[in-house]
Amino acid sequence: MKNILTTLLLFFLLTAITAQDLSGKWMGLLKIQGTELELYFNISKKENNYSATLDVPKQGARGIPVTAIQFQDSTLDISVGALGMTYAGILQNDSLIKGEFKQMGTLLPLDLKRVSAEATILVRPQTPQPPFPYREENITFKNTRDQVLLAGTLTLPLKATNFPTIILISGSGPQNRNAEIFGHQPFLVIADYLSRHGIGVLRFDDRGVGDSEGDFSAATSLNFAEDVRAAVTYLKSRTDIAPDKIGLIGHSEGGMIAPLVASTPNTVSFIILLAGPGLPGKELMLLQKATMEKASGVPAPMIERGQFVMGGAYDQILRTDVNDPTRKDSLITYFRASYNNLLPEDQLHRLADQLSSPWMMNFIQHDPAPILQKIQIPVLALNGEKDLQVPAEENLAAIEAALKQGGNSTFSTKQFPNLNHLFQNCETGLMNEYGMLEETFSEEVLKEITEWIQGQ
Repeated sequence: MKNILTTLLLFFLLTAITAQDLSGKWMGLLKIQGTELELYFNISKKENNYSATLDVPKQGARGIPVTAIQFQDSTLDISVGALGMTYAGILQNDSLIKGEFKQMGTLLPLDLKRVSAEATILVRPQTPQPPFPYREENITFKNTRDQVLLAGTLTLPLKATNFPTIILISGSGPQNRNAEIFGHQPFLVIADYLSRHGIGVLRFDDRGVGDSEGDFSAATSLNFAEDVRAAVTYLKSRTDIAPDKIGLIGHSEGGMIAPLVASTPNTVSFIILLAGPGLPGKELMLLQKATMEKASGVPAPMIERGQFVMGGAYDQILRTDVNDPTRKDSLITYFRASYNNLLPEDQLHRLADQLSSPWMMNFIQHDPAPILQKIQIPVLALNGEKDLQVPAEENLAAIEAALKQGGNSTFSTKQFPNLNHLFQNCETGLMNEYGMLEETFSEEVLKEITEWIQGQ
């Protein structure tokens, strides 16, 4: 009788667990390299199956599709194909799943706890809220050279006339008109601040993003420059905008694109470079890698080894024509030998794919100096002291040297203490801080930009 009762009790316990509904939000705290990263799985039940999405608030990632989810006999299995990660856990009770997270060969413990639906709300106090004291207009314009229709938002002062108008140019990677990243919307913040101070602003979705047409993955910085030229042409076609007071503000890669556009005489009246590159692509990428690794605590011998290996790969790119069909295979062979066949094949292919893309080939081969030497209009170049992606000292010095060599005397450069690549006040400057910070964009820099534009 005792065995029968024990069997029945176990049966009912297991039935109760497996019959539970996993629908809801589950949070796990992933501890990696001395930092903590919150992961949120949003699980929904549809008939006999589950579906789910993943949020990583500190990285500004929301709604990442879960490609496979299965819950059977108290065991939960999740796969997120876009990130190459899996999770396997066992339901302990109604609010706890104990399991393991796996990504690219790394296995880490990760327990999930049921939390409220509001748990991932991010505090972003600078995000503008209506009503706005300026005009806001959704517009489209066409890059006739590449036959791409682009969409954006134009904000204009309500009563001012003959005001300056600027075009915001985003950094690397596909970005919408607000340059949304890690839950922040820096271009929305910049546009709002400038338009409140009597300056018109056009910001637009990158090609292939949001409401803009085109294929982002096939484009290079040269194509993006054509998109900006099309934006300038659009602004000059409007009767409510002064054609001789149009300027550009480019962030990161956008700070490389702005000079490409401005190097053609009579295109724009001024440019502002926010963390813009001054060094050649190869030098910048190696400096970025070393600076970020040092700040992350990577041992010096490993940093030196990485510089040697990646420097050799970049040299291959510099010697390779962008249309060479063998470049990917050559890079795979190079990395296989460099890492003594210890790097998994899937990682070899991903690395070679990234480096052989048209955008990366163009970026590595680009030298900003000859372009900057052609700029004869006012230039303002700003950077943060703790920028690890486009280190301030080296890049501002290179920008200044190129402008001087070209005979431009109407420029100013400035380095701001404690600011990172996104112009946030920070502690380390590392990317894992970006989403943790409440500040979206330094108000000190916003004031600097505004006063400089008003002085032109």
